[in-house]
Amino acid sequence: MRNLFGVGDRSKGVRGPGGERTLRHSSGWAEMLKYLRSSESLRVLDIGPTSSTNINFITGLGHSIYMANLVEEASRPEWMVAPAPGEPPAFDVERFLAANLNFSGRTFDAVIFWDTADYLPEALVAPLFARIHGAMQAGGRLLAFAHTKASGAEVGFFRYHLTAEDTVQMQSGGSYPLRQVYNNRQIEKFLGSFSSFRFFLAKDNLREVLATR
Repeated sequence: MRNLFGVGDRSKGVRGPGGERTLRHSSGWAEMLKYLRSSESLRVLDIGPTSSTNINFITGLGHSIYMANLVEEASRPEWMVAPAPGEPPAFDVERFLAANLNFSGRTFDAVIFWDTADYLPEALVAPLFARIHGAMQAGGRLLAFAHTKASGAEVGFFRYHLTAEDTVQMQSGGSYPLRQVYNNRQIEKFLGSFSSFRFFLAKDNLREVLATR
């Protein structure tokens, strides 16, 4: 896999670009944190820009972490299929999944998806959730964020950093455009294979959902 790498409990972290961080309350993260603290030796998948803070935090809890920055990878022009005459270019979903989400038999107990779906080509989102579901252990948890509006301070692409409280730190992570905003019904459809899910209300332009495999 191009952008998936694992880190054990001896990680020294990975440097990322600097920038100011702001705190955001997250009820979804608070629930995920309870799960992580109540279990041992979990395998966690963080789908977002690399964060040394997240690596050190997760390994400090005794878990292993794998990271994949799918938004950066999906923005590359190489994934666009040459169109037929009169047709627009199409995103090559199957080739992207094969190259970036071939977990080689690994399964995960927790997936932190952030707001990744909102910045991906729409054709990729449903197959991506299906691929992640298939790579999770029964009873595993998935935390995802989703925008409720197409404008506002939260629309910019962010790198999210975990904390030991019910907050996450937000830091500018690049200039990737918000591609779409999904409503609750659409999100429920993406999570249809999960055994249950719970939405959390927020005061900003992000909603949160915690799903159980």
